[in-house]
Amino acid sequence: MEHYKVILNEDERSDLQSLISKGKSSARKLTHARILLAVDKSEFNIEKVDYKAISKQLHVSGKTVERIRKLCVEEGIDAATNRKSHSKHKPTIITGKEEAHLIALACSNPPTGRSRWTLKLLADKLICLEVVESISKSTVGRSLKSNELKPWQNKEWCIPEANAEFVCNMEDVLSVYEREYDHKYPVVCMDESSKQLIKETRDQISATLTKVAKYDTEYVRNGTSNIFIANEPLQGKVRVEITDRRTKVDWAYFIKNLVDTDYKDAVKVILVMDNLNTHTGGSLYEAFTPTEAKRILDKLEIHYTPKHGSWLNIAEIELSHLSRQCLNRRIPDKDMLKREVKAWCKERNNEKCIVNWRFTTEDARIKLKRLYPQIETRQN
Repeated sequence: MEHYKVILNEDERSDLQSLISKGKSSARKLTHARILLAVDKSEFNIEKVDYKAISKQLHVSGKTVERIRKLCVEEGIDAATNRKSHSKHKPTIITGKEEAHLIALACSNPPTGRSRWTLKLLADKLICLEVVESISKSTVGRSLKSNELKPWQNKEWCIPEANAEFVCNMEDVLSVYEREYDHKYPVVCMDESSKQLIKETRDQISATLTKVAKYDTEYVRNGTSNIFIANEPLQGKVRVEITDRRTKVDWAYFIKNLVDTDYKDAVKVILVMDNLNTHTGGSLYEAFTPTEAKRILDKLEIHYTPKHGSWLNIAEIELSHLSRQCLNRRIPDKDMLKREVKAWCKERNNEKCIVNWRFTTEDARIKLKRLYPQIETRQN
């Protein structure tokens, strides 16, 4: 037996139909009016109403249909059509011990078979561990947001270990960055990268006022080019060369051009770079006569960044700008790559983007204390 039977008279039905036809009321009010007309038993002398079919037809839940019927029977049509949202509860907030459990959980490894924590997984785990009786994923999300945690993200990073060789090279490079500018002894940072050349198989669709540009998922690999980059951080000067390979000879010619063209008037070029196997004085002897190799090498003062310490190379910052501003797209061949990089390099040199390096040796000894070997006092 039904507890709430909605039986409308002719005037009530007419008012509800008029309300719907005008369409000037809120979406909620119009939906409630349609529900009342649908569950009206007086129309055509209906004995049994299929409430499940009504909720499906009007895209509302069965509970909503039930609440509207109850309000109509107990409080009248006006109360039913103007009913406000039934939710009177404030969002659940977790504090103290529960939040500490959540943060620890979000920072831990995800369950076996999962690559990362999701809000639902965290909520379910908190309940499973009996930290809370119940919690929604939206509450978990709010708590993580307030603590600026994003457990679904991770980042590739160079993670060094405590090592005397690491801190030795690190402090050496940091001491170089602390030097005052001297045009006779310019500090130049050097790095290299590669760019995959990709040709399109179909013409791209240009962007319009309402649509973004589109390119086809299919492409043709067209080889790889190597990128040598050097920049003088205190002057905002950058040099980039594109080569087919990254051999010792290629590096040697890049350094020769750097010394003889960009810094021909310098007494010595203070060169900071990583310790790649091609970045050695021996590479100069691979490419040039001993006299020429010695001449170039004598004009260099080389300082190597430590292994897993590439962040100490300022040239990486410049290479990052080049990658994001110029290379972050499909480039079909070496000729186009050269043109695009040349244009970027010209604009970059005109801007004179100086790097103000502030991380000092004193900072390193405090913030990176864990990387320094622990010295034990020996007793005689």
